[in-house]
Amino acid sequence: MSPRWEPDPDLRRGRHVISSLHAHLVFVTKYRSGVFTDETLTRCEEIMREVCESFEAELREFNGEEDHVHLLVHYPPKVALSKLVNSLKGVSSRYLRQEYTDTTNRAITHGHLWAPSYFAGSCGGTPIQLVQDYIENQKRPT
Repeated sequence: MSPRWEPDPDLRRGRHVISSLHAHLVFVTKYRSGVFTDETLTRCEEIMREVCESFEAELREFNGEEDHVHLLVHYPPKVALSKLVNSLKGVSSRYLRQEYTDTTNRAITHGHLWAPSYFAGSCGGTPIQLVQDYIENQKRPT
């Protein structure tokens, strides 16, 4: 079969759209408290995978350290990234605080696991300058 017809896992196909949206997300614990162990990070990844699936998104990569986590999420265009982030942080906080009351709650005050802010960066695709040049060089009708 021609390479042209091989399915591309980075392209999401909908009824009226083809997209490739990836976001690099970073969540930091409240007050940068070092609450994560290998076990809690593994459970956090499981929870976040389930949340992504409920949004029809895919968690491509996950890793973290004692006080923060990194995610690479492939999501459909119908999903508002801020809503996905709110759900990821809210659900993971609730489950982790319930399941690991001794380790997470001791280090966290006021019942919050995550700091209110987060980092979101778009990933993949063409460098911005190439897109700008392409748009600039369009043949505008006269």
